[in-house]
Amino acid sequence: MLISACLLGQNVRYDGNNLGLDSLSFQRLSELVEFVAICPEVSGGLPTPRTPAEIIQGVGLDVIEQRIQVITQTGEDVTDAFILGAQNALDLCKRNNIRAAVLTDSSPSCGSSKIYNGEFDGKKVAGHGVTTALLRQHGIAVFSQFELENIIEFVNS
Repeated sequence: MLISACLLGQNVRYDGNNLGLDSLSFQRLSELVEFVAICPEVSGGLPTPRTPAEIIQGVGLDVIEQRIQVITQTGEDVTDAFILGAQNALDLCKRNNIRAAVLTDSSPSCGSSKIYNGEFDGKKVAGHGVTTALLRQHGIAVFSQFELENIIEFVNS
């Protein structure tokens, strides 16, 4: 199963931190699957730490289809790095026959149900990130870290 590296405790988030999971549900899941970790943003060439970035006026699919951009808080266009990171995640899934992923919600790369609204005001909206969009286009189920019980059901089905 593909997993966001930050959920495994790797300090790869934009702020140099992680969101390591240690719940009982996560422990149960880790006994059922082998995790393959990636941070799409780092894989796409962005440093850690890095300036926060958001999808401007859209969702991940819009970025993949080159209708909109991913821009940092300082105005830098990082769209290409986000697309490359998503492609690297997809390639990793293909090489390892991965059919599901647990990715960090709210991220402009990994968000599966919510992302930030593109105004850098801390507000979230319904939507998905660039990596999630690409994986779903290729039939890979994407869950957030808040859906561990659903992931366990998926794995057991």
